[in-house]
Amino acid sequence: MKHNRWLCLLLLPLLALLPFRSAAVAPALAQEPAGYIALTFDDSPNGALTERLLDGLRERGAHATFFIIGQQIEGQEALLRRMAAEGHQIGNHTWTHRRLDTSGAVGLRELERTEAALADLLGGSGYWIRPPWGFASAETLREAGAPLVYWSLDTEDWSVMNDGKITKCIIDNAQDGDIILLHDAYATSVDAALHAIDALSEQGYAFVTVQELFEQMGVEPEIGCLYCRPDVLREIK
Repeated sequence: MKHNRWLCLLLLPLLALLPFRSAAVAPALAQEPAGYIALTFDDSPNGALTERLLDGLRERGAHATFFIIGQQIEGQEALLRRMAAEGHQIGNHTWTHRRLDTSGAVGLRELERTEAALADLLGGSGYWIRPPWGFASAETLREAGAPLVYWSLDTEDWSVMNDGKITKCIIDNAQDGDIILLHDAYATSVDAALHAIDALSEQGYAFVTVQELFEQMGVEPEIGCLYCRPDVLREIK
């Protein structure tokens, strides 16, 4: 007991030197992002490439939006469940990647079929829509039943197929509020997306889903509109 008392007396001066933090004082708030960017991946899911992309996004604390082709869901249900569980947005890209400007009722049925498949697997409804190739008719806008999302920055990754060039396109051109078009079917696109996240995160940008981007910019999406970004509509004639 004596030894313990002497040990306490010896430690008291040292304890007095430690920095004091009152319980009433909250820790400093994290710095606000320099801006918000939404990466979107069409023609998903794509097996091991999508899995590698999800691994990279998780490591970086970044979110993205995946537009799903309905006929690719079977056999890849675990990937979609993982997307949802890790906070990514899942959207509708028709059942067979059908154009929505010339297909009329057939295209609408493809949207409905994919919506139903996603609802059965993940629950919910009103999955946001990315029209294949960006083509949509006025009828599609009226009848789709969910917001339609275009893009404000097209990397043309499917054509470029070069990690460095795609990365440079994103870093050189991305701005606060942008929706960036990519595809997770190509290794070069997956690598470029992760490299761009690393570079732009150092500049203070945060990577969010399309829905989160709308929320950050204070825009309530409306059915019947095709959005290039939350503050820019694409005209449909």
